[in-house]
Amino acid sequence: MLKVSNLSKAFQIEGKSHQILKSINLEVDAGIAVSILGKSGSGKSTLLSALSGIINSDDGDIFYDDINFSSLSMEEKTKFRMNNIGFIFQDFKLVTHLTVLENVLLPLELKNISNREEIARMTLEKVGLEGRVNAYPATLSGGEKQRVAMARSMGMSAKLILADEPNANLDIETGNFVIDYLFKLKDELQQTLLLVTHDEQLAKRCDRTYVLENGVLNLR
Repeated sequence: MLKVSNLSKAFQIEGKSHQILKSINLEVDAGIAVSILGKSGSGKSTLLSALSGIINSDDGDIFYDDINFSSLSMEEKTKFRMNNIGFIFQDFKLVTHLTVLENVLLPLELKNISNREEIARMTLEKVGLEGRVNAYPATLSGGEKQRVAMARSMGMSAKLILADEPNANLDIETGNFVIDYLFKLKDELQQTLLLVTHDEQLAKRCDRTYVLENGVLNLR
């Protein structure tokens, strides 16, 4: 489903070039869960941002099936991401002035899906938030916010879910609860999951684990 070849990315910091990703190679088969382990600052979030097209890489290629994602324009990448990739952020990225239901509806409205409210409500039910549809993000717990973010991503019927430290801002009990939902929905919806984490126990739940260290990715 996903193939990455020699992906590199550097940032200019105070006039100096810092190589964050160094010739990354990665293959992810459809329907599996893959984890990328790495310490804070190792480049995990940068890698996910490049894979989703939020930022451009400097070198290398990203293929989704037979589509060379790297060759697309930013507008084309945005359209592709909207139709194929769900992104779960560690800081939730909920729209504060929208209700829970409206947050989940937002990407469905952008895709102009006709039965979007039915899909949004069904997805919120799957994550146990059917009773919170009219609540605003400020009134939610951290675990509830992450489940809204999951519902927003899963409701799009994306083929691939990219999750950036999905349990990082949660206590252990809440984090485990949210991760259980994440894997449950991934299996139910037959989606592919690629997550980055520093949590060894979470990585062990995946079918395959890579380690990102000093910009280099290796299979564990």
